[in-house]
Formats: sequence, C-alpha cells, structure tokens
Amino acid sequence: MRNSRGRILICERLGVDDAWQFPQGGIDDGRLPSRRWSGNWGGSRRGRGGYQDRRAQRPYRYLYGAGRIKRGHHGKEQLYFLCDYLGPDARINVETKHPEFQAFRWIAPADFQLAWLPEMKREVYRAVFADFFVTKI
Repeated sequence: MRNSRGRILICERLGVDDAWQFPQGGIDDGRLPSRRWSGNWGGSRRGRGGYQDRRAQRPYRYLYGAGRIKRGHHGKEQLYFLCDYLGPDARINVETKHPEFQAFRWIAPADFQLAWLPEMKREVYRAVFADFFVTKI
C-alpha cells in the first residue's frame, strides 16, 4: 500500500520488535485479492490509479527452510499488489480479531531494511522491490 506521498505501509509483527513487513492476508475464503484488501484496509481504491498490475506474471515463492512444514506446506506462494491508500491513518487498525501486527508506519521504499525480515523472505522482498519500485534493497 502506498500513500499520497509515495511512502509504503509496513507493519511490525506481533511480539517481535523490529520485524517489519508488508501487511498481508490469506485469500482462502475465495475472495479476490482486491476485495480482501478493500475490506481490511479501508480507504484503498481500485481502478484508475488504484491497484497496479502484478508486475510479474507469476507468484513469488519461498521455502520455510530446514524441512519445516506449516499447515501441510513447505513454504508459501504469494501475490503482491500495490494500491493507493486514500484514507486517514486513523482507519488503519492493527488490533484485529486475529492480530498479526503490533504497529504500522509509512516509509520511503528505499528505506526498507532486509534485516527486518527472516532470511527465508529476503529474496522475495528483493524481487518485489525491483518489480514494483525499481529499487534495490
């Protein structure tokens, strides 16, 4: 998500200080990704100037590592979208029914730090930043 100043939204993982990442959410309930975000993060816009196309025509993938399995899977496959946030910060709520995050903030894309992520996610974020922001992190 990007605000009118070109800053991107990052959220801090619940119970893990300095573990910042993009907000996320599963779409197991069958909703389209665009509907998932407009429902959870009010103030976004789809259409003219809203959601941008997925930059890669493929999902981004990573493995958990060390043979770890979570919910029957060895890793994740994710789709990334960039949308413009038009609402006030007061509408962003990390205190949800099933919280994942403890804080949020807006940063310039170039200020994102790979050190905030677990090793398994770093290559995906490198690719996402190159695809969406044409910048290296």
